[in-house]
Amino acid sequence: MNKLESARKKINDIDKDIAELWLKRMEAVCEVSEYKRENGLSVLDSSRESELIGRELEYVPEELRSCYTVFLKGVLASSRQYQRERELKPEGSLQVELGDRSYDIVIRRGALSEAGKYMKLDRKVLIVTDDGVPASYAETVAAQCSEPHILTLPQGEKTKCLESFRLILRTMLERGFTRKDCVVAAGGGVIGDLAGFAASAYMRGIDFYNIPTTTLSQIDSSIGGKTAIDLDGYKNTVGAFWQPKLVLIDPDTLLTLDRRQYASGLAEAVKMSLTSDAELFELFESGDIDSRLEEIIRRSLMIKKRVVEQDERESGLRKILNFGHTVGHGIETAEEGRLMHGECVALGMLPMCGSELRPRLKAVLEKLGLPTRISAPPERIRAAMVHDKKAEQGGVTVVKVKEAGSFELETVAFSELFRRLDEYLTEDRQ
Repeated sequence: MNKLESARKKINDIDKDIAELWLKRMEAVCEVSEYKRENGLSVLDSSRESELIGRELEYVPEELRSCYTVFLKGVLASSRQYQRERELKPEGSLQVELGDRSYDIVIRRGALSEAGKYMKLDRKVLIVTDDGVPASYAETVAAQCSEPHILTLPQGEKTKCLESFRLILRTMLERGFTRKDCVVAAGGGVIGDLAGFAASAYMRGIDFYNIPTTTLSQIDSSIGGKTAIDLDGYKNTVGAFWQPKLVLIDPDTLLTLDRRQYASGLAEAVKMSLTSDAELFELFESGDIDSRLEEIIRRSLMIKKRVVEQDERESGLRKILNFGHTVGHGIETAEEGRLMHGECVALGMLPMCGSELRPRLKAVLEKLGLPTRISAPPERIRAAMVHDKKAEQGGVTVVKVKEAGSFELETVAFSELFRRLDEYLTEDRQ
């Protein structure tokens, strides 16, 4: 046997040993996962990964460390994949796959009362909510924490401001929160955005859990990691990408919503159906929406999670989630709180739809009880659109939908966007 054959045989024997050790490692991984499930710990907690890599590198020659790091990260990724294949995540859950920032979305009626099974609450927990959310929701979570602190803020978009952001940070500082503690948002999109941003900034970032309690937040804003506050009347101009550790969706929390707020949230599901799921749009057209709400939530989240997984920081594909938002945010600013966010998104989609699709969309919006006529002054809408955070070099990337289930991304000058808006307004008034 020559030297080459001998070396290859040695490699083959080592590979066989590695395979056997890998299988044993996967068995141990599942034992750890099962223990975490039984004790209410986060299965996908990635805090140990850097510790493992650092420990292993002590035994590796310096010139090989970069290669070994790549190898070990692959082993850790395979561990997460093996957990999923063994179906160790909660029944009915989805997972947003973002490497070491991956997290579960638990979708189940009654899940609120079992939050401790899915979240690590044996530490200081700041539960942020607002006075429009039933107090029992925050209290239910608090009862499952070892040291809960509830902060209740005023309801409404005006709460998503620097003053509230400062209050959350000051509350954690005064109560001795450390980097090992966490924030839980229990409320709609305003609370989720605000609490998530505070979690991203406190001590340079602490754990954040999201419990969305409105249709809008369950369908859309609860996942994806976008956190923000408004500044000087302009939406979401200051913020950060900060992924939650887990999102817990309990559809029973929607029973306390009034019909207008319930319908406003469904506008985001309509949005996602138009860009990515023609069958879901047909469900809105001809199906019984209330009886199929859980299906609508799940299908909407499946669309959003796939987009986020491919484009976490909105450099390309994720821009499709802005369908209706550039015009919608302009309307929302111009309306000064008279319309809800989902209602403004609904109106914002209409100018960006193809002429054949627009009547179908109008019919769906009317079925849901959402507005179809833009009443805000056009000049105020235009001024707000220019300040849109997605604007760059005199233009903005917009999403156009000619047919349900498909989309086009196009960067246009504001003059073209204004033209489409004026064209729709003229058409609507005829």
